[in-house]
Amino acid sequence: MTHPANPHASTGGTLLRVAIVEDDMDFLDTLAAAVGAEPGMQMVGSACSRAAGLRLLDGPVADVLLVDLGLPDGSGIDVIQAAVARWPACGVMVSTAFGDEAHVIRSIEAGASGYLLKHAEPASLVEEIRSLHAGGSPISPLIARQVLMRLRAPAADAPAGLTNGPGERRGDADAAALSAREHEVLQLITRGYTADEIAAMLQISRHTALTYVRRIYSKLKVNSKAEAIFEARQRGLLG
Repeated sequence: MTHPANPHASTGGTLLRVAIVEDDMDFLDTLAAAVGAEPGMQMVGSACSRAAGLRLLDGPVADVLLVDLGLPDGSGIDVIQAAVARWPACGVMVSTAFGDEAHVIRSIEAGASGYLLKHAEPASLVEEIRSLHAGGSPISPLIARQVLMRLRAPAADAPAGLTNGPGERRGDADAAALSAREHEVLQLITRGYTADEIAAMLQISRHTALTYVRRIYSKLKVNSKAEAIFEARQRGLLG
């Protein structure tokens, strides 16, 4: 399913391309209309099932993908994982009624950078789409609290190799040390810059910028921007 281009968008600038995977047709139509009416945004596709969502990834690449988790033929998490692999520069945001810890953690581990519960107005969601594209990680307050509680594990529960005493650090810290350029890219990520902006600021290609981002994720053992920022703060990597 596709939607027409935004007639209000300026042709002089780059459009923020949005795709949606959502089985609630009323919600989908309302959100698509809000995106289509927003200057600078364009709907490039939508789907109402897991299978259709996976096929959507064969079409025009989106800058932001909104995914519902409770789809009629499976989990939206499968779509998130596929999108991260197929569209590495696309920001993925969950929009769902599921607020339990299991869905939240699985979505973040799959690569989602935002997680919103379905109570926001379409206009508010449009602003969150802009925030995600700008490098933010929109998360409903209830969800943010769950994530923090999950990641704030007691020292007694820390796995082998993790230490918290004075002067001690993670056992794999040396192996996961960031290079000077990776540290520079990490700082820019936390300040909300996109891959395109980082590439321009560092005078490197977009592909190279994305490669640095993937290396940072790998070294920090994370799968999303939100996790990378949290982990970097925990390790004291951010100035």
